Amino acid sequence: MRRLYTLLVWLALPAVSLRVLLRGLRQREYWHGGWARFGFGTPRPPGGIWVHAVSVGEVQAAAALIAALRARLPAVEITLSCATPTGRARARAVLPGLEVRYAPYDTPGCVGRTFARLRPRLLVVLETELWPNLLRGAWRRGIPTLIASARISPRTARLYARLPGLLRDTLAANVWVGAQSAADAQRFAALGVNPSRLSVVGNLKFERTMPSEISARGAQARARYAPNRPVWTAGSTHAGEEAILLAAHRLLRQTSPHALLVLAPRHPQRFDAVAAAIAAQGFRCQRRSRELPPGDDDPDGEVLLLDTLGELPEFYAAADVAFVGGSLVPAGGHNLLEPAALARPVLAGPALFAAPDVAQALREAGALTIVQDADGLAAALRALLDSPAACARRGAAGLAVIEANRGVLERLQRLIDPLLALPG
Repeated sequence: MRRLYTLLVWLALPAVSLRVLLRGLRQREYWHGGWARFGFGTPRPPGGIWVHAVSVGEVQAAAALIAALRARLPAVEITLSCATPTGRARARAVLPGLEVRYAPYDTPGCVGRTFARLRPRLLVVLETELWPNLLRGAWRRGIPTLIASARISPRTARLYARLPGLLRDTLAANVWVGAQSAADAQRFAALGVNPSRLSVVGNLKFERTMPSEISARGAQARARYAPNRPVWTAGSTHAGEEAILLAAHRLLRQTSPHALLVLAPRHPQRFDAVAAAIAAQGFRCQRRSRELPPGDDDPDGEVLLLDTLGELPEFYAAADVAFVGGSLVPAGGHNLLEPAALARPVLAGPALFAAPDVAQALREAGALTIVQDADGLAAALRALLDSPAACARRGAAGLAVIEANRGVLERLQRLIDPLLALPG
């Protein structure tokens, strides 16, 4: 089964490489350091830790763990790999001085060359990154693998269960799991992970703390773009969602004619298309990337397109209410905890299968409201924007959920210490 998988990866590799090449024509960051995808790059000192986090959300979670490891083990080399330019850019912003590279394609050759250059003594992968050749490569080299803040959906678990030759022997022999929930732990056990190597540690994303300056920068953005106006920020939106959000904004402005929507698409390559969609709907739109002199911003602008990277937290902080994207389309939903950590009431669509436990905890606390469509979203926005007390109450409830779920870092560090002590 693994050989068939590897053959399929090889067959797909030319198309995947061409796609990266073409994307690089619009976003050159896809090209910078791209040889690391094939396992090349600068060698690193031996005996370090290789952490893999696929994109922005996982990078944010990994940042807390890496910061703690750097503080506790300053002599240990740490390398972070990720799959997307946005993930790499975010990692470099929040972890200055860290070695950040693209993850290798999951072929034995690409993986083997990466191990030869990094020479780690521990591999840590975040959440759902179950790459068969990567995990097998670590096993063959005697490098223990920890899946940190691990989660796996019932659907994915059923798929792997039908393909036992793909991962089972590797999971049984060389993988330790710090699961987000007891249900995740049970699913990993069913896939072959030794129960003695399974722990429930919780979701690492609860450990993220917002820099103290985020609130101040949010206040500055609010003063610049929407003084004395209601603001809602829709973050990490996907194709198919913006039309719903713009329809809700139109309904909202019937009763709150000065309301501003800050719209932040998830993928940079969609910025121009979203700008065109906003204009086609007849909204006055300002693009954040097109900096205007102070005082020249549109004081009556209807939509601010956040077409920059790394600024979403401060625009959540600038808002009265936050909507988290990837949830009105079947993408699973993005990071609900980011606006909750800023004490903002959170709205989202029903497709929150990427982190159901987080969604459930926030919803039960009254910090999260699920909406189904533009009408429901507009109604929820009206209810919150008309009641500052409700906004404050729901924001405080989100913060309480985060505080109640901290401690993940300490539990993960207790798993990592004995793995670093294993003979390599």
